[in-house]
Amino acid sequence: MSRLKAFTLPDLGEGLTEGEILQWLVEVGDTVTLNQPIVEVETAKAAVEVPSPYAGVVTQIHHRAGETVDVGAPIITFDTDPSAGPLEAAAGNAAAGAAANPVESAAPKRVSVVGDPTEGDLVPGESAPSRREPGQEEGAMIGEVGANGRTATLVGYGPRSVTAKRRARTAPPAPAPVVAAAPPPAPARVSALQVGQTAASRSGGVTVLAKPPVRKLARELGVDLTVLRGTGTGGTVTRTDVEAAASTRDAHAGSPPRRYADYTGAAPLDGEGWLAHADPSTRERRIPVKGVRKLTAEAMVGSAFSAPHVTEFITLDMTPTMELRQRVAALPEFAGVKVTPLLFVAKALLLAVSRNPEINSTFAGDEIVVKDYVNLGIAAATPRGLLVPNVKDADQLSLLELAQALQALTETAREGRTTPADMSGGTITITNVGTFGVDNGTPILNPGESAILCFGVVRPTPWVVDGEVVVRQVTQLSLSFDHRNVDGQLGSQFLSDVARVLSQPELALVWS
Repeated sequence: MSRLKAFTLPDLGEGLTEGEILQWLVEVGDTVTLNQPIVEVETAKAAVEVPSPYAGVVTQIHHRAGETVDVGAPIITFDTDPSAGPLEAAAGNAAAGAAANPVESAAPKRVSVVGDPTEGDLVPGESAPSRREPGQEEGAMIGEVGANGRTATLVGYGPRSVTAKRRARTAPPAPAPVVAAAPPPAPARVSALQVGQTAASRSGGVTVLAKPPVRKLARELGVDLTVLRGTGTGGTVTRTDVEAAASTRDAHAGSPPRRYADYTGAAPLDGEGWLAHADPSTRERRIPVKGVRKLTAEAMVGSAFSAPHVTEFITLDMTPTMELRQRVAALPEFAGVKVTPLLFVAKALLLAVSRNPEINSTFAGDEIVVKDYVNLGIAAATPRGLLVPNVKDADQLSLLELAQALQALTETAREGRTTPADMSGGTITITNVGTFGVDNGTPILNPGESAILCFGVVRPTPWVVDGEVVVRQVTQLSLSFDHRNVDGQLGSQFLSDVARVLSQPELALVWS
């Protein structure tokens, strides 16, 4: 049984077909334990840390940070028994044993190769990526092992790097020595003073240990994390390291801070961290559509052109709720919990759903599926794009529990730690455009849902009260709904109920 075990990229949720390597948490030569996080991968739905399925020593990393990898492709190889001695000796013994036992070679011969990226041994006809030797042409032969009329020829760098040939021979040929492709040495980290150096002069494969907020800051300041020497625990890059690097770079360049890196011969990063191709002649940047942006685009197009949208609007005096918010925030039970206007809009929506349950449904062709539970989605703008995580069974939560759930959901999304499970199963959504100072909007339905409520900014506005014009806290709400299963009456009643609770919070006691 081979000591070399390759780990392939797993399906990280709901049938996704690919993922992007954000950063490696280990390097070649590191000893890892079972279930130790080894790599951070971003799919179209979330960025997740992937644990190791093996304990052992890392012998090869097959994809660099920034590469997109298909599910099922090998990403890392382990030596699961490093105490058994050098891999070269193990490979030599295996080859000698194969030559000495021609009867055993009648079946398809398995070949072990040092540094081989596949899990376990290879069967002739199987393919897997291998590492190209310096100066070696693509497709060049690395080594050949033959026995009993069958040979397995291992060829160099390329997507199909191991092929098998069957040849008729009169006698079993002597095995040729297996030449191992040694992994390149890990590049050394350099100081922050060299942040502005040409990207082309740097080697790849540098493992960057940094928390999501630090990576976000680095993107905003145009700092390349791969050239920083982290001062945190275990070489982790800290916020101070990033800020110092940006200050040093700008001081040397004599220019103000820039959002995008300006490396000669290298493509800068866009605001979400994607590699953007910049063309100085046209002054244009081309950003690949992938990850969250790709999924969002597909979902919005599918929703917009499959569900007939209707949007209704209402303007309301939210002064009583804003006054209630101040009193609730002062309660001892809410100490340390963010009490935002969104909390009360969410509670009003949940009460309106209880009075209009058909709004919380899905049109499924020949039937309408009404959900007797509410998984409340909250559209969140994050560095990775628009995410819609949801609070499970939000209708069963108290006001305090709902506030805690919304706070946790928001913080997790901003840190880039939202999981696919957090974004699946939503039944109705709120999008809060008021945080950007926007009055209103016509949102597109989240796929699989029938309604989405848009909450605008709360502004001091002249308002007529008892025949007099006074300044009140006024906001606008809009509701987009699927007109296949939500008619105008249902949509209007639901939107009106949300507005009534926000205008008259005491209704929450009556309707509970």
